[in-house]
Amino acid sequence: MGFIGSGSIGRTIAQLAVGAGHQVVLSNSRGPETLVHTAAELGPRASAATSKEAAAAGDIVVVTVPVSAFPHVPAAPLAGKTVIDTCNYGPERDGHIPELDNKSLTSSELLLRYVPDALLVKAFNNIFFKHLLSLARPAGAADRSYLPIAGDSAPAKAAVTEFIDSIGYSVVDAGTLADSWRQATGTPVWGTPYGPYLNEKGQPVGEDAIRAALATATR
Repeated sequence: MGFIGSGSIGRTIAQLAVGAGHQVVLSNSRGPETLVHTAAELGPRASAATSKEAAAAGDIVVVTVPVSAFPHVPAAPLAGKTVIDTCNYGPERDGHIPELDNKSLTSSELLLRYVPDALLVKAFNNIFFKHLLSLARPAGAADRSYLPIAGDSAPAKAAVTEFIDSIGYSVVDAGTLADSWRQATGTPVWGTPYGPYLNEKGQPVGEDAIRAALATATR
């Protein structure tokens, strides 16, 4: 697993991945030397690298950066790879992006313009990182939670579903990248189903609740 960006959600996915036996290669915009302690905390399955190295190393690569940083995501090493996009657009942080403001594109479709040969799957963008850590459950658990994913490549979605299953979650297929607005910031499936931020343990969410939240989204 390669990571381009190592903020709260990236580190949490990496922690769950290491716990499930995956190797992780972390990167950020400040250089690998700033991630040495994070990698050490995660243990021998984790290392730090440049973003290009992390992109090249991962069988699956997680892009978890501000939308304003999309132009800096290395495209060449992501060609043909399954890429998980966890990113959410926030004009207050990213500045106003006309195609996102007028909703002619989803943020994942915008990312695809910068990494056109990647196989993008939207995932993990709708859950608080503390809930993501605390709600992970083994396969078959009665209180296992579901996460929505969206993408245009069936093989990439299958690979992401397998990865998400390995770290403690089941998946609801939310459609194509064009449909991924249904899990964007402020939609019914974004954050709310898993409980308030103040409750760091969160609350498990089943398949029916996620499907209902996706269905009630309006644009």
